[in-house]
Amino acid sequence: MSAPAPAPPAAAVTGLDPVREPGKPVVVHAPRHDTLEEAVGWLTAHRAAIRQELHRSGAVLLRGLPVEDAAGFARARDAIIERQAGYKEKATPRTDFGEGVFSSTDLPAIQPIRLHNENSYTLDFPGVLLFGCVTAPEEGGATTVGDMREALRLMPPRLRERFAEAGWLLVRNYSELAGLPWYQTFATRDKAVAEAYCRDNVVGYEWLDDDTLRTSQRRSAIVTHPVTGEESWFNHFAFWNNRTLDEDVREVLVETYGTDGLPFNTYLGDGSALTDDEVDAINAVYDRVTVRETWQQGDLMLVDNILCAHGREAFRGDRKILVAMGDPVPLADCRPVTAPSTTAFGK
Repeated sequence: MSAPAPAPPAAAVTGLDPVREPGKPVVVHAPRHDTLEEAVGWLTAHRAAIRQELHRSGAVLLRGLPVEDAAGFARARDAIIERQAGYKEKATPRTDFGEGVFSSTDLPAIQPIRLHNENSYTLDFPGVLLFGCVTAPEEGGATTVGDMREALRLMPPRLRERFAEAGWLLVRNYSELAGLPWYQTFATRDKAVAEAYCRDNVVGYEWLDDDTLRTSQRRSAIVTHPVTGEESWFNHFAFWNNRTLDEDVREVLVETYGTDGLPFNTYLGDGSALTDDEVDAINAVYDRVTVRETWQQGDLMLVDNILCAHGREAFRGDRKILVAMGDPVPLADCRPVTAPSTTAFGK
């Protein structure tokens, strides 16, 4: 009996040839396509392989596709994402281009954005994000990504244990003066509708005056990916913690609104504040896992929102990065270590 044939290389199995370089996300160079129709056909044919690589790496950048505008981006999205996901409890300004396509963010170019998992504070969230480069910036502006499985492994053990036990607590203050007003976040001017959303989604709420709303929600800091079965650090704790703010900005906001009145602030799930050194330690882990690749026009980057966090570098020049959200995942399917609550752990 003849010996079995040797296993083919991974590229032959998947139809892809992923490039792995230190400090960069995995890059897949697509074959040349003269038309968007051809590119969509290639994405459709390789969707399973792309998803397989996504679950392995957490993020995959697809390079060399003729995606030039929001309409073309939407067609590419539909080839690799089966279901669209909504954008709930909005936190930053975005431009809506229709058909579930948004600007990645409209925050000022000078402002970098730290790594975070999209909608980690909601009871269901996008399982995947797709970013697309229509206009590459002159300098900087990479959409950074970081493996949150590795972040969990690198987290100082005592901090990891405390977050596993208590989760994390998000407190938001909505007003016309700082951050987004409540009616933009909840997409309604009817207070009763906003209140019903909060009750249905385990969000505590309190009206401080006619136009100022305060909410609180405790969520698990660690979840399990429903497909790969891997645990992942999944939260906005450091992203919205007042310690992470630029020092000058923090001083102005605290002087103006007080610590309890900041647009966003986070705590350990029992309501206690971490020390500056502890917050810095979490941010240092994010820095260690961050990878980046300079955008080129036509690039698409698929990000598994549970396995991988994303952010943005500051930039110069025009920059137009689109985003679409898809494959919604209920938090309950991710075996949250801490149950959702409207209040701090044990209260």
